[in-house]
Amino acid sequence: MPNPTPSLSATVHSADGLDVRIHPGVGSIPRDAWTTLFPEEAEGWDYYAACEASPPPAFTFTAIGVYDREKLIAAAPIFRLTYRLDTPLQGKWRALGDWLANTFPRYVKLPLMGLGSPLADRCHIGFAPHLDAPKRQAAARVLLAGLDAHAAAENVEILALKDLADRDVPDTDAALGAAHFTRVGSLPVAVLDLTPFKTEDAYLASLSSATRKDIRRKLKGASGLRVEERHDISDVEAQIVALYDSTRGQSGFDYGDFEKLSPQYFRDVVANLGDRAVTMLYWLGDELIGFNLLFIEKGRMIDKFIGMKYPVARDHNLYVLSWMTNVRYCLKHGIPLMQTGQTAYSSKLRFGSRLDKLWLAFRHRRPFWNWVFARGGRLMAFDKMDPDLQALEKKNKA
Repeated sequence: MPNPTPSLSATVHSADGLDVRIHPGVGSIPRDAWTTLFPEEAEGWDYYAACEASPPPAFTFTAIGVYDREKLIAAAPIFRLTYRLDTPLQGKWRALGDWLANTFPRYVKLPLMGLGSPLADRCHIGFAPHLDAPKRQAAARVLLAGLDAHAAAENVEILALKDLADRDVPDTDAALGAAHFTRVGSLPVAVLDLTPFKTEDAYLASLSSATRKDIRRKLKGASGLRVEERHDISDVEAQIVALYDSTRGQSGFDYGDFEKLSPQYFRDVVANLGDRAVTMLYWLGDELIGFNLLFIEKGRMIDKFIGMKYPVARDHNLYVLSWMTNVRYCLKHGIPLMQTGQTAYSSKLRFGSRLDKLWLAFRHRRPFWNWVFARGGRLMAFDKMDPDLQALEKKNKA
């Protein structure tokens, strides 16, 4: 896939001898400069270039860079959309959210500009490796000031950072506080640590007896399925898109525009990532009934998207087969961490995963509304409203 054509960037803010530039996208920043800030990331320059070529319907993408003279020392992708403030409301609260959005659209649907991406598993804020902690924090302050200046120029009042990882909090927390952002819990990401295990049997032995028996029973029920590992999906692209949409339609949750993909997403991403993207296809005879898109990087597999045909996939225990297929892949290739996303927490915990914390930071650019947002946002944090997490919390307290 050809790289996006670089376009002119604009300097929007200068402070502490540093300049902030807004770029048309990550793809317009030199690849080597971006990769220095984000080494060995599957969701790196090539991934963002593919996403920018096929953005989801509701989003526009740009990027922000902090420069010391002409050297890029900090950067992040930027997304923009018209955001529904009721998005965190799930489960029994979803109907209320829909009523609010339909009755008071002017107050519920608002322009938002954020760091991160709806298509990335964390907010990629990167700093040059030679910067010490104080200089990273200074670069973070300048970066947030540049984001604010860009939002002001675009008449956007709400700013956000989506899915900030714990490891990035020390570099950004002081800057977020100084800029009057509120930080609340986002949906955590599930991670299975396979470091202690050399074999599939060793992994299964670490699970409860009931879970181990359930997995083995369901694998027998899936014995009629054929698994195919692919790096080229050109002949099954349309089927993969249909399977993804089918699975999204089965979900009990509705995160709106954040779950929607461009029809070209799978084609462009698989083509751009090459061997770092693995697609597992699941066949029943000559019928494709499931797929799993995986990203491979040093020390980690990202289980990015899954799609199934219902009810046949459920009848053949496809979810358990796909889980164990990924475990086997990691064990075979010496990959210690298997990251499996922000859904189906109960099953993933039962299969041995942990939940890694992610954060959402937000701010309204008008002080009064920022005060209101801060209080409302703490009550409606994603990790407090998710029905799966609420059920797990009740179970742990019982």
